Amino acid sequence: MKYKLVTAIAVSAMAIFSCSTDTDTLGSSLTNETDKLEVSTGSFSAYTHSVLVDSVYARNYDTYFGRVRDPETGTYVKTEFMAQFNIQEGLSMPTRNEILSKDAEGNIVADSCEIWMIFDKSACFGDSLASLKMNILELNKPMSEAETYYSNYDPRKEGFIREDGLKKSFLFSLSNLTFSDSIRSTSDYTDYARISLSDEYTDRNGNKYNNYGTYILRNYYDHPEYFKNSYAFTNNICPGFFFELADGLGLMAKFYVIEMRIFYRFQKSNTEYISFLATSSTPEVLQTTQVTNDKEALASLVEDQSCTYLKAPAGIFTEVTLPVDEIVQSHTTDSLLSVNMTFQRQNSNTVESPYLLSAPTSIMMIPTDSLKVFFEKEKSYDYKSAFMSTLATTNSYTFSNIGNLITLLSENKRKGLASDPEWLDKHPNWNKVLLMPIAVTSVNSTSTESVIENQMGLASTKLMGGLNTPIEVKVVYARFKNQ
Repeated sequence: MKYKLVTAIAVSAMAIFSCSTDTDTLGSSLTNETDKLEVSTGSFSAYTHSVLVDSVYARNYDTYFGRVRDPETGTYVKTEFMAQFNIQEGLSMPTRNEILSKDAEGNIVADSCEIWMIFDKSACFGDSLASLKMNILELNKPMSEAETYYSNYDPRKEGFIREDGLKKSFLFSLSNLTFSDSIRSTSDYTDYARISLSDEYTDRNGNKYNNYGTYILRNYYDHPEYFKNSYAFTNNICPGFFFELADGLGLMAKFYVIEMRIFYRFQKSNTEYISFLATSSTPEVLQTTQVTNDKEALASLVEDQSCTYLKAPAGIFTEVTLPVDEIVQSHTTDSLLSVNMTFQRQNSNTVESPYLLSAPTSIMMIPTDSLKVFFEKEKSYDYKSAFMSTLATTNSYTFSNIGNLITLLSENKRKGLASDPEWLDKHPNWNKVLLMPIAVTSVNSTSTESVIENQMGLASTKLMGGLNTPIEVKVVYARFKNQ
């Protein structure tokens, strides 16, 4: 019964210990005179090193596009993306006879078709006047829900690009100077890029249309079954597009809305209206990010043993070798109350610049061998095998109690060796965890549920550690005095 009591009061003990370093009277504060806890502490060393990241799981909510150079490390990173477009279920359009936008033969046409890309300027990086050249390339097949897409995925090599399909190139910057200063200064103005798809278009069956929007509208009236949901739409009408960086440097743009608008006119009750059919790239359909990093430059950073790095997107993680055996075996009759680690950032040696990359706001700690399944299964931190920390005002990341993780790793080893004497050789990472930058996205504004993703935006920091600088692991143990 007393062993169970230790577990039951562990939460209380950890709360008290976190407020005070004085453990002399902790036992008497939690139990009566008969069953006092004996609390002791320990300090151990964990060792860290940088790990070059080949790629990360790239199905994501956030959409980034651009190419920049990190002034602190001299490394370059480029991001591009593939996106599908969501069609509203139960979509209702004017009847065919109500449409006024028609050609000389009476066929329905779109007055124009555009893609609007609205910037999330709070999350963009770089010079607002820097220009990027983007190619919008039509896909010849939709991305598959059954497939896992990583950031090194090459849509050209995988045959996703329709070589004779729609291709549109345009130049843009964060500050859309095509609008006058008077328009840009209004309170409701938002910077965005607007790309016309109003050139002649030929579909996969060889049918010609005066623009891409006309192709969409005519199919709506000829094949309404293709518009009943997003799956039907992407598999029969619009597989999506690849947004390719053709040229440019110095800007990483984040888009919070990517929308295709198909404009048309219709008449109802003798009144003429101008309207548009809107389809958006949203979390309900697939979005994937392609990342191209300067691997040679990143490799030289990994070799630096004076510190470790965290770089996103898909750049460098920090791997930590935890002293699991030392923590468990040094107090075999005690229970773990608390296991704490703090990773201190190193200050940059680069002269202060507005274009220095920011440190990750949030990082995650998970077992090294769990990386793949964690993101592919869209898991979240549970404070058992996955832990999150945010950048504190002390310029550090603290994991306040990873005791559950230490216990889990120790138990995995015990069970593994019991069934297979060669288990350690087959599981060399059994006591290793990874630190990585993450993005935490709310599912919607009315829910507390959130999704954990690899950070696809820019982030970079150095951490104290490396070959000759161990990281302290602070442990609090407890047991009953009369054991």
